[in-house]
Amino acid sequence: MNFLQNTASHAKALYILGDLFEYWAGDDDIADTFHQQIIQGFQALASSGVPIFIMHGNRDFLIADGFCKVAQVTLLEDPTLITLCGKKVLLSHGDDLCTDDVAYQQFRHQVRNKIWQTDFLSQPLSTRKQQIEAIRARSEQEKSQKQMEIMDVNNDAVQALLARYTPDIFIHGHTHRPHHHATTFNGKPISRWVLGDWYEQGSFLMLNAEGCVSSALE
Repeated sequence: MNFLQNTASHAKALYILGDLFEYWAGDDDIADTFHQQIIQGFQALASSGVPIFIMHGNRDFLIADGFCKVAQVTLLEDPTLITLCGKKVLLSHGDDLCTDDVAYQQFRHQVRNKIWQTDFLSQPLSTRKQQIEAIRARSEQEKSQKQMEIMDVNNDAVQALLARYTPDIFIHGHTHRPHHHATTFNGKPISRWVLGDWYEQGSFLMLNAEGCVSSALE
C-alpha cells in the first residue's frame, strides 16, 4: 500500500508483471480481507488517473475478468510489446523462458490449459486452496533439489523472443534475480532488465525519457 500511495501515484502508468499474489485460487476469492486491501489500493490509484496493467504470473494465472473489473486494472497478454517514452518495450512474466526446467514447463502447460482451469474452478474454493498449498509445498521441495541454472531463463529462448519482437528494452521477472543485461540482436543493442521479488527487496523499475532506473523501497 505504501508503494501505491507514495510511489506509483507519481507514475503515468503502473505495470505489474505477474505474481501479484502468492497464489490466486479464483475470482470468487475477491472478498478475502487481504485481497480487499489490494483491490481498494488499486481502485484509489486508478481513480487518481494512473492506469494499472497486470500480467499473469506462475502463481496467479487464474486472475480473470472478475478481479480486473473490481480492481480497475487491465490484464495484459504475455508477452506484450508496448511503446513507452519513445522506446519499444517488451514485457513478460518470464517463466516460459525457463525451458531447461522441463518438469516446470510440463506443469505450466497443464495448468494453463482452459479445460484444466474450468475443471479446477468448478471445485469449492476451500478445496482449491488446499490443493494449491499442497502444490506449493511440493514445488518448494523440488526447487531445493534443482540446480539454480535450470531455474533461470534459457539464452536461446530469450534470443528467440527478441528475434520475434526486436524491442529496445525487454523487462521480465520470475527468476528473482534482479539484474541489467546488456545484449544485442543482429547488431541492435537491447537492454534486458530482470525484476526482483518483493519478499525482502521491494524492488521496482522506473522508465523515463532517460531510460530505466532500478529502485527499491526505503
